[in-house]
Amino acid sequence: MIGDIETTGTSIGGYAPDFELPGVDDRVHHLARYLEQYKAVAVIFMCNHCPYVRLYLERLKQIQTDFQDQGVTLIGINPNDANFYPDDSFENMKVFASENQLNFPYIRDVAQDVAESFGARNTPEVFLLDHEGKLRYRGLVDDNANDPNAVTAPYLRNALSQVLQGESVEPSTTDSIGCSVKWRK
Repeated sequence: MIGDIETTGTSIGGYAPDFELPGVDDRVHHLARYLEQYKAVAVIFMCNHCPYVRLYLERLKQIQTDFQDQGVTLIGINPNDANFYPDDSFENMKVFASENQLNFPYIRDVAQDVAESFGARNTPEVFLLDHEGKLRYRGLVDDNANDPNAVTAPYLRNALSQVLQGESVEPSTTDSIGCSVKWRK
């Protein structure tokens, strides 16, 4: 259902929480630096083991390829508790990024405070920010996880185009589906 998002975390039009998190490239990734460099930043809460992430991975890489020359970057953030889900450990993230040839940063939110501040609930879940760091879209990548050829609503692509053209994003929210974020107990 579109537009039935709980009001937890960052709201549409609100400023996203800044972060400084380690990446699989052994660099520290700071949201403020990305906002200085890019017209739009799509933060994707994702992980290694979720079948929905795996269904969307090639599409996310293609979106990065298609939009990178327009001043856009995707950033994957893994917030899952690796103590209970060892597949999502930082070392396994490095393997995952290499095996899947990720073309966007993949970073670790060990403390889970970034995911909590954004209000992330699922993997994958998209949070599209404009160059000011304001949340413009939250939700699904598109309307068909199982079949990329049957997509009728490419939500993230449309939202990116709207942000780049300075337009309002419609819809600004969709209900994400996928695996739940694995919170620490």
